[in-house]
Amino acid sequence: MEYVGLIASVCLLIWLALKGVDIVFSAVLCSLLVIITNGLPLATGLTDYFSFGPLGAFTFAGKFFLLLATGAIFGRVMGESHAAASIALALVRKLGAHRALWITTLACALLTYSGVVIFVVIFAMYPVGLKLLQESDIPKRLFCAALALGGGTFTLSALPGTPSVQNVISSASLGTDLFAGGWLGLIGGLIMFGGGIWYLEKQRIRARANGEHFVPGPTDQISNLEQDGGRYPHWGLSCLPLALVLCIIILPRMITLSLSEVSLAGGGPAMELLAFANSQPIVWPSIALFSGALLAVALFPGIRHQALQLLGRGTHDSIMPLINTSAVIGFGGVVTHTVGFERFISLMLESGLPPLLSMFASVSLVSAITGSSSGGLQIFMQTMAPAYLDMGIEPETLHRIATMASGGFDSLPHCGAIVAMLSITGLTHREAYKDVGIITVVIPVIATLCAMGVAALI
Repeated sequence: MEYVGLIASVCLLIWLALKGVDIVFSAVLCSLLVIITNGLPLATGLTDYFSFGPLGAFTFAGKFFLLLATGAIFGRVMGESHAAASIALALVRKLGAHRALWITTLACALLTYSGVVIFVVIFAMYPVGLKLLQESDIPKRLFCAALALGGGTFTLSALPGTPSVQNVISSASLGTDLFAGGWLGLIGGLIMFGGGIWYLEKQRIRARANGEHFVPGPTDQISNLEQDGGRYPHWGLSCLPLALVLCIIILPRMITLSLSEVSLAGGGPAMELLAFANSQPIVWPSIALFSGALLAVALFPGIRHQALQLLGRGTHDSIMPLINTSAVIGFGGVVTHTVGFERFISLMLESGLPPLLSMFASVSLVSAITGSSSGGLQIFMQTMAPAYLDMGIEPETLHRIATMASGGFDSLPHCGAIVAMLSITGLTHREAYKDVGIITVVIPVIATLCAMGVAALI
């Protein structure tokens, strides 16, 4: 019954998401199914495991509210000031409208490889992407897939040195550095990028042949050159708020790398600020985003007279994406407390499969059940990684393959990041998940298997 309830709840959540049923209701319903079929205490299951546990919905909401709120504020300000449209039009003039998906993918990859979290990337790129899509007349679903390719695949798990949470979890757990398994990561990253771009371009051409067009959502704010009388800010000026956000986020890391240990230990207000920035993966990017929004208000007179109302509307924009994502995270929090989940861990360790294949299956299934690459990888590293090291897998190989494996089946329809992206962009699973799923599940799994093949031959 425990296994049946666990598998049925995950399948039901995926089915409800694909049917367009409200994700908050779906997550609560499926959490109840897990609680009942696994004999978990009802009150504790709902108020602790689902709501306030380490993977609880409100634990996640409380931790990430500031980041999502400031991200939504920044996105709203960049959209309403027409700064995003100005940047998009400049890119179109320089590179051509037909390269909108390349532009989106490479921009997102640059941001995430620089250490910008995926939620910030979505909010920063979305207003620019809307204008790119309008100019190129590309369906919005493909923009979501390009966002996912650039922000949630090769820079998330494959490329050596990436400062992503997944890479840091493996490094901290195994005592390796962020460049561990570098050749394997490069092979996997190239397959993810090449396969993803090939798929996006193929779908773009097919969409045009089928007569598909860009259709904005009811809440999308897109500047119109004719309606606005051509009063667009200069693209160089429009880039300043975005540049400020990136500089504030990246600069502390760059300064830290350039200083010696003696200098860092010297103390003083500057070193204290540097230490604070490097120790705050949520608060510091939030400060950067809000600073960028304030700079935009100062630079663009068209939004100054309604600045407070605009900031308020931006904050409101973040509520539904936050709640939707939190509910799915809460479901994963319930799942990790089940006996079935614990038995699954034991079953994988005793499966008799080759160590690399068993490890890949373990990470993939834990990430799939929890709907989280970071959550699945953390659980794997805490409970199963030592056993695979004892089986003879080198720490560097385990680091890279496990990290890549965590970024495959985690992106099933109930994945928190997928839910957040679709909520922010105003699309449903039915509209966009097929393309996103191929980009974030099918191609990364193929890439990981290829890297495993190389690792087995070495």
